[in-house]
Amino acid sequence: MAINDNLRHQGMRKKLAEGLKIKGIRDEQILEAIRKVPRHLFMESTFINFAYKDQAFPIGAGQTISQPFTVAFQTQLLQIKRNDKILEIGTGSGYQAAVLVEMGARVFTIERQKELYQKVQFFLPEIGYHPACFFGDGYKGLPNFAPFDKILVTAGATDIPEDLMQQLKIGGRLVIPVGNEKRQEMKVIIRLSDKEFKTEKHGGFVFVPLLKGTVNF
Repeated sequence: MAINDNLRHQGMRKKLAEGLKIKGIRDEQILEAIRKVPRHLFMESTFINFAYKDQAFPIGAGQTISQPFTVAFQTQLLQIKRNDKILEIGTGSGYQAAVLVEMGARVFTIERQKELYQKVQFFLPEIGYHPACFFGDGYKGLPNFAPFDKILVTAGATDIPEDLMQQLKIGGRLVIPVGNEKRQEMKVIIRLSDKEFKTEKHGGFVFVPLLKGTVNF
C-alpha cells in the first residue's frame, strides 16, 4: 500500500498536537504519537479533508473515529509505559490502537463489528502497526491473554464489566466511560489487590454505546 502522507499532513498533525497541548494534554509521548500517526488514512474518503480537526467522524457500522482530544485524554489517563500490555475494547478504525503502538505498548484489541475487524486487521499492518486484533465480545475481554497492565474501553458502558476488572494486573488501570446513551463519565479503575479497587472520575463525555455479544456474518 502506498501511504499518501505528505508534508501538508505532517504540518496539520503538528498543529493538532499543539491544540491538544493547549487543551490540557501534557504527556509528550502522546503528543509525539499524535504527530506521527496519519489519522487521514483512517477516515472515510468523505471526511478525509477534516482528518486533523479535533472532531469525531463516522467510520461505518454505526461507529465513529474518536475526537483526537478524547483519544489523547483516555491515553493520558492510562499512564502508559513502554512495553505495557494493553487491552483495547473497541478497535473501531484502529486509530487509538495505532497511537498506543506508536508509544511502544503491546496492544491486544477486540472488535465486535465484523466489518471493522476485517478492515483493521489488514489495514494496520499495511501502514506499519501490528497490534494483535481479535473479533469478539468486548464485555468479556480476552481472558486467555490476561492479565493486562492497562485496559482501555473506547465505547460507553452502562456498567463496569466484572470480567475486565478481573483481567487487570494488581496496580493496573482500567479507563472506561460509564453512563447512559446520552452521556458517560470517564472513570479510572485502579486495582489495588485481588479484591480491592479504587475509582477515579474524570468528567463527562459522549461515546457510541458498548454493545454486548458479537456480530456474525
